[in-house]
Amino acid sequence: MIPVALATQLGAFSSDIHLIDGLPIPLCSFRRAAGCHLFPDLATYGYCAAKRPTYYGFHGHLLVTETVIITGFCLTSANGTEREALWDFVPSIKGLLIGDKGYLSAPLKAELQQYGIQLDTPCRSNMQDLRSPNYLKLLQRTRRLSETVIGQLSERFSIEKVWARDFWHLISRLNRKLLAHTVCYWLNRHSPDPLQFQFLVSP
Repeated sequence: MIPVALATQLGAFSSDIHLIDGLPIPLCSFRRAAGCHLFPDLATYGYCAAKRPTYYGFHGHLLVTETVIITGFCLTSANGTEREALWDFVPSIKGLLIGDKGYLSAPLKAELQQYGIQLDTPCRSNMQDLRSPNYLKLLQRTRRLSETVIGQLSERFSIEKVWARDFWHLISRLNRKLLAHTVCYWLNRHSPDPLQFQFLVSP
């Protein structure tokens, strides 16, 4: 579901640092869910603390490099767990993988180490964190890059809007959004900040 050739040309798959994050892709508001007849065998109720508490639809899982190039995307039902979806990306990455607290799991971290992947996440408030303050600041700053990409996909490319009536068209639409983001990055790759897409079009 990603423009592999273009991402490869940008050196994305040789990166040793990846960021993983998720985003809700609702079919409708929670109040209208009972009357929604789209994707009855695929859509479910899910929870997203960052944007909307409970919604009905899907959940997208996004993988990007530290240079904010999209290298992976998968779609699950809204109640799909982030940790399970992560395994779709394992064959294509090595090195450091940065995620949010939803990926915090000692068994998961140990399993990923067997594949050459070091999972790093923030700790919960009731946990002791022995990492240096400077490292934690760097970790937080780096992790926000994935949030920036998700923000662009949502605000500029409307990836959270589901206008498709069947799964084929839904996947096709998601592919176009991911491709559009990567093309914008490629066009802007020589800019000091390649994510400043607004400068690609002059008023």
